[in-house]
Amino acid sequence: MRNQRNNRSMDEREKLRKFRELDDAFAEALRELEKPNGRLDIPTGPPVRSLAEQEAEVAQQRRQQAFESQLESLISEYALPKQSVVVLLRTMQTLGHIA
Repeated sequence: MRNQRNNRSMDEREKLRKFRELDDAFAEALRELEKPNGRLDIPTGPPVRSLAEQEAEVAQQRRQQAFESQLESLISEYALPKQSVVVLLRTMQTLGHIA
């Protein structure tokens, strides 16, 4: 019984210690916010992209995949060597027919 009481009181002390640590960290954060011209050391994640940007990127990837698929089927259908297709695509790109 006495052992349980000691464990409980240690658990309560541990909880109290953790609460004090959190309270101190919160107080420090508030002091940082109150500083004029103070540089906040707030961790940030990667920049958030809009849904429209994400959809545009997915659409571009789909167009690219569709183009590559059609190109591969044409190469195999007409039995073209890949080097001649590369030359053709570079020429078309130079003339501004493809981006």
